[in-house]
Amino acid sequence: MTTHTHTGHQSGSHEHTTDDPCTCCRICELQSQHEMHAGHEGHEEHAAGGEHAGHKGHADHVGHELMFRNRFWISLALSIPVLIYSPAVQSWFNYTAPAFPGSQLIVPVLSTFIFFYGGLPFLRMSTWELQARKPAMMTLISLAITVAYVYSMATIFWEIGEDFFWELVTLIDIMLLGHWLEMRSIRQASGALDALAKLMPDTAEFILPDGKTVEKPSSELQLNDMVLVRPGAAIPADGMVVDGRSDVNEAMITGESRPVTKAEGDKVIAGTVNAGNSSLRVRVTAVGDDTALSGIMRLVAEAQASKSETQLLADRAASFLFYAAVIASLSAGVFWSFYFGGVTVQVIAIVVTILIIACPHALGLAVPLVVANTTALGAKNGILIRDRQAMETAKDLNIITFDKTGTLTKGEVGVVGIASVDEMNAAKALAITAAVEGDSEHPIARAIRHSAEEKQLDLPTITDFEILKGRGVQATYDGKTIYVGGPRMLEFLEADLPSNLAQFAQESGEKGQSVIYLIQEHGVVAAFALADVIREESRKAVRALHDMNVEVAMLTGDSKDVAKAVAEELGIDQYFAEVLPADKDKKVMELQAQGKRVGMVGDGVNDAPALTRADIGIAIGSGTDVAVESAGLILVQSNPLDVVKILKLSVASYRKQMQNIWWGAGYNIVMIPLAAGILYIPFGFFVPPALGAVFMSLSTIIVAINAQTLRGTNLSVE
Repeated sequence: MTTHTHTGHQSGSHEHTTDDPCTCCRICELQSQHEMHAGHEGHEEHAAGGEHAGHKGHADHVGHELMFRNRFWISLALSIPVLIYSPAVQSWFNYTAPAFPGSQLIVPVLSTFIFFYGGLPFLRMSTWELQARKPAMMTLISLAITVAYVYSMATIFWEIGEDFFWELVTLIDIMLLGHWLEMRSIRQASGALDALAKLMPDTAEFILPDGKTVEKPSSELQLNDMVLVRPGAAIPADGMVVDGRSDVNEAMITGESRPVTKAEGDKVIAGTVNAGNSSLRVRVTAVGDDTALSGIMRLVAEAQASKSETQLLADRAASFLFYAAVIASLSAGVFWSFYFGGVTVQVIAIVVTILIIACPHALGLAVPLVVANTTALGAKNGILIRDRQAMETAKDLNIITFDKTGTLTKGEVGVVGIASVDEMNAAKALAITAAVEGDSEHPIARAIRHSAEEKQLDLPTITDFEILKGRGVQATYDGKTIYVGGPRMLEFLEADLPSNLAQFAQESGEKGQSVIYLIQEHGVVAAFALADVIREESRKAVRALHDMNVEVAMLTGDSKDVAKAVAEELGIDQYFAEVLPADKDKKVMELQAQGKRVGMVGDGVNDAPALTRADIGIAIGSGTDVAVESAGLILVQSNPLDVVKILKLSVASYRKQMQNIWWGAGYNIVMIPLAAGILYIPFGFFVPPALGAVFMSLSTIIVAINAQTLRGTNLSVE
């Protein structure tokens, strides 16, 4: 398969196959195979001035667009004198074109040039279609213009009727215009890879061992190099912040609209932008094809190359249409030849019109253009599509099963509840506890400090901090001794819990939550429940899925108490607790045995068997882990709301595909009989070839425009 290679960026060249919406690219693949067999070194030099460097060259959409554009304008300019000197046109408008020696050759000579120059792309591509034994739209176009040209040339030497030159040149002009507009739409729809490639900066600011900086090409970056990323600059490679603190805009990679604060120890992704006011010093951890951006680009390419059932349906319909058009044109030609008493110009017009109208361009583009826009829209929203079939069938899921830790929850300890005695409110208790835990690196201490930071509390001053090994910590606040610890601290101090705190501790324990206490002197004044914090997005996701009549299940290795508490808080329909990673796929099978179509959401590593077993596996990419082989769809962020976006995008994409297929098929069902002259006997009406070309081009353009409207789909979840 021919490879498209984009170079010039540090991330290394990226490749995507020619199995995309571009007709010319598919033909270039056939041409490439033919040239490899014949030992040729290259293929056609585009009129745009770009040359394919051998059969491994980059057959880009821009080159095809410019080729058709240039050929259209030149052919159109030469068609004007053909029309002016055409006998049929002169008789219609009742004028006589100026005569001069050789003027009688204007029409056949210019028509011949237009046939070979303007029609050459179609003639060449039909040759490759036939050599590959895959006759399709280019073969139909070539048959039509060849029949018209040969018949017209024959009228010069034999008196068999009027020539067909003016119809021939206008037909070629319209076909070139239609393909130019088609290529333009395809280029706009298939620009996801180029847009991703442009995210990579061409240069990076290297930090030398002496601390000085020097600007070099990003392609020279190696592992463990140090780079300086100034405000407003793009990050040249995946890495880890070793110094500095700033906000980074990751929207182009993760879909996260708000800048993310990055500080020492945080990972950063190549192609994202330092949107803050401070510089970051970054140690490179991945370069070239190992970067997250390159992984995303590979996934986008794979998605565009894969075929779904809808695509195969459209392909079969397009293939069938070719043979239907040939049979219809031959049958109509024979019928009207008997009707008119011979092969007349009208008979040729009917045959040519059928061949032109039946070109399955619209069907050929029906699905690929929608897929290109689906891929781009998904990537923009943090959804990476590895398998088009997965995206297409996501709309049919009726239950989504989530892994708990790190998906429905943040995967980190946080304060989930606070209770206090009357003389101390919850905010004050949290502020004092956070101040006491200010120097501790224990996960519980970090959770309390983080909770105080989120509430923007002012922390009081504490003194005499001391660690009580195995029990907790103590300090002095406002002249009083303060203790923070768990049940062992209560035993050590022989402190009794007030009734409301005792009830709070009991309820928290039933939920599998840990409880620590704030003790002033020897009286317990507050209690804090800590657990894996549930994401706020999880609540919205479950509600949205229920609104779409999709059940929600949860898989976790946690205890039944913890699983039950999370399920009840989120409104999850059913849960499976104390499940080992190796047994998660069995739970998926249980759901499938109930006749349900299961979507599994997990981290792609521990959950790989379940992701593979599910009807659709949705892997959490966590920002950089995009090469997940076990899933068809990947979420760049660990955001459960993106699962809702997948279902919405699947519905919208499938709707557009079916609209395009029905339009492409319905158009031909109506237009082929009209082109065959079904209205001639009752109404005396034939569809002229040029008008047939207009209809064919319009059908293609309508399909392209309809596919483009997918980009306006709102995937947000309220």
